[in-house]
Amino acid sequence: MSKFQLIILSIFIVFIIGGVIAFARFKGQDSKSQLPPITVWGTFPADTFDLYVSKVNNAYSQQLRVTYVQKRPEEFSRDFIAALARGTGPDALLITADALIPHQDKITPIPYSALPQRTFLDSYVQEGTVYLTEAGALAVPFIIDPLVMYWNRDTFDQAGIATRPQYWEEFATLDKKLTLKDDKGTIRKSAVALGEFSNIGNARELLGSLFMQLGNPITARGVEGGVVSTLKSTSAANPAPALKFFTEAVDPSNPSYSWNRSMPESKTAFLSGTLATYFGFASELSDLRAKNPNINFDVAPLPQIKGGNQKATYARMYGFSIVRSSPNAGAVYQIMALLTNPLPLAELSQSLYLPSVRREVIAKGSTDPYVTIFNQSALIGRTWLDADPAQSRIIFANMVGAVTSGQRSVDQALQDAGDQYDVLLKQALQ
Repeated sequence: MSKFQLIILSIFIVFIIGGVIAFARFKGQDSKSQLPPITVWGTFPADTFDLYVSKVNNAYSQQLRVTYVQKRPEEFSRDFIAALARGTGPDALLITADALIPHQDKITPIPYSALPQRTFLDSYVQEGTVYLTEAGALAVPFIIDPLVMYWNRDTFDQAGIATRPQYWEEFATLDKKLTLKDDKGTIRKSAVALGEFSNIGNARELLGSLFMQLGNPITARGVEGGVVSTLKSTSAANPAPALKFFTEAVDPSNPSYSWNRSMPESKTAFLSGTLATYFGFASELSDLRAKNPNINFDVAPLPQIKGGNQKATYARMYGFSIVRSSPNAGAVYQIMALLTNPLPLAELSQSLYLPSVRREVIAKGSTDPYVTIFNQSALIGRTWLDADPAQSRIIFANMVGAVTSGQRSVDQALQDAGDQYDVLLKQALQ
């Protein structure tokens, strides 16, 4: 081991020991002690969070003094690093799981002595395991918003299709019945929007779901603790079939041709009735209803790959993390524990019309047909360790574009994307 590695390891051990002592000291305090005020920065909506804290305070004898600052996702990292340099950084973060890795060196892991790994696994949905490390949990799950399929019931009924698709392979048949073209070959109605990034909402998350259904995690921790890309045809779970399927939809010579870049944005097309299916987040339900209350649509889980290695759908998860520079690590954890208690979280999920991150809440079930689908999707929700979601979207888009333009084969495009992703990951972890 080099001198540099020894120094880094020593610093890491000191931080871990310091974190454990902070939690232990806090736990030893009088339970009636007043919790100090804390500041939380995040990309979660401020109005929703502030209202939630107010409701928690109404049911709690001590008032939680939490100042929340909402940041735009594209500005968060820059502002956070600048604040830490000035010594004015927040005590905690509330950001999405796939935006956490670049900041993991600025976060105090919650040791398993304070939050046992067994308790974590029994309490939270599977996607929460993305936070787990050897040193402890990088965050405590707060909200989950899974990707689902919205489908037009009238369009399916008029085409004589009684059930919605459960597998991607079914679209080969659905395309023939739902995709309508005029005499010039111009698409007038489409069964599914795939193969593009410029006019398909949530394209990164949708393509990522396909990769994960094949068992490819997109990124994984390397042997030395770093994060590397698995987007290569040589990976144990070859992602090539997913990329091939995704890109076939924009090939005019392919029987599955149903979309192209000249068409309107997928959500707009769905709302106008010219797209039979739309892949959106559970949180988009109310927006779809508001923008076209006359459309007769329903919700279903995201289709799966028949014979795939695992059921999966991308889910946007927010979690609380403790900033390493905070002088109140123990108090921050205590406040986080109160904010992620099953009862208030269940009420929050109900008010937001979203599934809960807590297994015991999902286990109670629901009579609401939409919430039932959302709960099922939350249980198979997945994400991946990312350096920068905006930049990975560009890598995904270039990969797809290289295939659909004929510039690169599927395997070549995957290799290029994997190499570019590795560079991005290394830069984020420096």
